[in-house]
Amino acid sequence: MVDVKGRWALITGASRGIGYGAALFMAGKGCNLILQGRTEEHLSKVVKEAQALGVQAVPMACELSDRASVEDMLGRIDALNVPVDIVLNNAGIQIAYRTEYLKTPVEDYTASFMINTIAPMMICYHFLPKMEARGFGRIVNTTSGIRREPQQAGYSASKAALDKVTMDLASVYDGTDVMINLTDPGWCRTDLGGPHAPNAPESSLPGVVVGAFADDKVSGRCLSAGAFHGMTLEEAVAKAENGFPKYEGSLG
Repeated sequence: MVDVKGRWALITGASRGIGYGAALFMAGKGCNLILQGRTEEHLSKVVKEAQALGVQAVPMACELSDRASVEDMLGRIDALNVPVDIVLNNAGIQIAYRTEYLKTPVEDYTASFMINTIAPMMICYHFLPKMEARGFGRIVNTTSGIRREPQQAGYSASKAALDKVTMDLASVYDGTDVMINLTDPGWCRTDLGGPHAPNAPESSLPGVVVGAFADDKVSGRCLSAGAFHGMTLEEAVAKAENGFPKYEGSLG
């Protein structure tokens, strides 16, 4: 199992929900953090709580819907001059539930793809060469289990696209110590999931971060968080390494 103490992780969507929980989990394991949110004000709570756990935590304001803002953030991260060994691309947006789905506006797709697919891949492409050069890296991209719901077409399609590009990259890095995997946190009661979702945000742990700790040089898995609920991190890592086949993109 990877010891993350003293390493640096970039976590997007860290100001609330799944990303907030993941940030504090990683801080509890001694991992230093670069925390992305829309504004530094939104990030103030998680930054303070992470620092109280004895790690360095740097707020990184960025609007993921804006390509220029993403590029600017990556430049500011580089200026920190720290090795980003772990990336948890957690941030996402679910535009709307379109009851009249045949009238789904084009903007549902363009906005969803920018935040849910393009921004995380910009981040992946930026850090992968640096990870390769150091011979170590972990990237975990957050997907969704939504299927057969045309009412959420923009969101669903953007996550399917993220799955595809993640798995294509995984085929290149499989067998190396730069590991790329997906995680599905399940339907949780967050701002995105809504108040009627069946699962508490805490149920996503340790599943949404287990890919950062796995140490078997296997890329291309979808580590569904629900499968690890109630486990210790050590138990979750053992299950991830021994109980999850490669993701094939099946609708199920």
